[in-house]
Amino acid sequence: MSPLSWLFKLSSAIAAAFALLACTSFGFAGEQATAYQVEAVYLYNFTKFVQWPARAMPVKSAPFAICILGADPFGPVLDAALGGESIQGAQIVARRIAQPQDAAGCRIVFVSSSEEHRLKEILAALSGTGVLTVSDISDFTKRGGMIQFVQTDGKVRFEVNVKNATDAGLVLSADLIEVALAVRTGS
Repeated sequence: MSPLSWLFKLSSAIAAAFALLACTSFGFAGEQATAYQVEAVYLYNFTKFVQWPARAMPVKSAPFAICILGADPFGPVLDAALGGESIQGAQIVARRIAQPQDAAGCRIVFVSSSEEHRLKEILAALSGTGVLTVSDISDFTKRGGMIQFVQTDGKVRFEVNVKNATDAGLVLSADLIEVALAVRTGS
């Protein structure tokens, strides 16, 4: 087996274990998790594998907000996945927002597919704010986003754009990059 083939199989196994562990720890075991249940758990797990710049972190008493911009595809699933969780002493909460200008206090913004028509405007408004942008919009990481959910072989995976994250002052951990389906280093 070639080193590249071995690395691909290892990465796939790690990603599958990451998703399985995440789903079972949030009570989806024994059920067929929907794509948005898996994505909700990924959003929570991203909080553990990203370093935000000091300027982007809220004051200690403020919650750590994962925001949904546009039509909410998660419904109560995201709230359930985040319920009672915290990071660095800050409670993790879900917020729904209608405009990128409403993203003050958000550390992660999931851009709903309902917002594809104004994606360029949204990403420009969030530029330089230290917010991790995530979406399932096609070519999101090529168009300026940082993490894009993709479905392959019936599984939810994700791609990352390291350059877009670095430009925003974020540091993606090597563990996160390692399990990504694709890693981009430019827009």
